[in-house]
Amino acid sequence: MGIKSKAAAAILVLLVFLGSLWLPEGGLDYHWDACLKGYNQVNKLHQLSNTSAAVEDEAPPVLKTCPGQSFQVSLLLSHLLASPAYASDVLLQPYLSSWDELVKFMDALGPMVGLISKEIESKTSIIRQLALLPENDPEAEVGPGMNSGKNEASRDTGAYHSVRSMIRVELERGVVNFHHQTDSGCRTLLRLHRALLWLKLFLEKLAEAPAAGRFRSPSELCREAYQSTLAQHHTWFVRRAAELAFIAMPERALFYRLVCVQGQDGLSAVLSRVARAIGEVYDRTQAALEEHAMLDLP
Repeated sequence: MGIKSKAAAAILVLLVFLGSLWLPEGGLDYHWDACLKGYNQVNKLHQLSNTSAAVEDEAPPVLKTCPGQSFQVSLLLSHLLASPAYASDVLLQPYLSSWDELVKFMDALGPMVGLISKEIESKTSIIRQLALLPENDPEAEVGPGMNSGKNEASRDTGAYHSVRSMIRVELERGVVNFHHQTDSGCRTLLRLHRALLWLKLFLEKLAEAPAAGRFRSPSELCREAYQSTLAQHHTWFVRRAAELAFIAMPERALFYRLVCVQGQDGLSAVLSRVARAIGEVYDRTQAALEEHAMLDLP
C-alpha cells in the first residue's frame, strides 16, 4: 500500500469518527411537500434559462440536463432562483431543495467530501422534521410580525414556510436558546448558512481565471475557502480532519463533467451564475439572522 493510499485510509477512519463534530447530528430525511405550498418540488424550471434577479442585457444560455449523473446544475440553479421571496425573505422548501443538489455535488467529489455531505443532510432533515410536527398548525402561525415591515413572511401560513416565519415563530415559542445548544430550526439554519458560504467561495474560486497562466488545484481552492469560513467555527481537531479530506479532492476535469462543459470558459460561466444565485440567498439569510442576533447561536 502506497503512502497516498495509507493516508486516504487514515483520513477515512478519522472522518468517520469526527463526522458528528462537523455539524451536529440530525434525523432521517423527511418529505414535506404538503406542508409548504408556495413551491413546486417537480420544478418546471429545470430545463429553462434560469435567469437571475438582476436585469441583464442578454438572456443567459439554457442549462440543460447532464445525462448519466445524479447532480444537475440546472436543477440547483432553479431551486436557488426560486428561494428568494418578497423583498428580503427566503422560502425554505426551495432552499432545502438547493441543498439536496449541493449534497449530490459533494457526493460526486468522492467519499471523503461525501462524509461532510452526510452531516449537511442531517441538518436539512431536522428542519423538514420540524415542519411536520403536529403543533405546526398553519392557523396558529398567523399573527403580527416581530419586525413590522420586514417580516413579510407573516403573510403566508406555516411556521416553516420561510426563514423569517421560522425565526418569528421559534422566538415566540421560546424554542431558540442563545446560551445552550438546541435542535431549533434557527440554530440548524445557521449551520447550513455557514456551510453555504464555504461552497459559494469554493465555486467562485473554481470559476476564476488562471493566475500567471496556471490553474490552482481544486484541493487548494477548497481548503482556502474552508479556512476563511467554516474553519472559524470548528475545533482544531475538526479543522485538521477537514483539511486532510481536501487532499482527496478530484482534479478540475471532473468539475467540467459535473456541469457538462468542455473547459474552463464554460465552467466559469456556469459556476459564476450559481455563485451569484447562492449569494442572493446567503445575503437574505444573513440579514434575517443578524436582525435577531442569531449569528452566534451555540
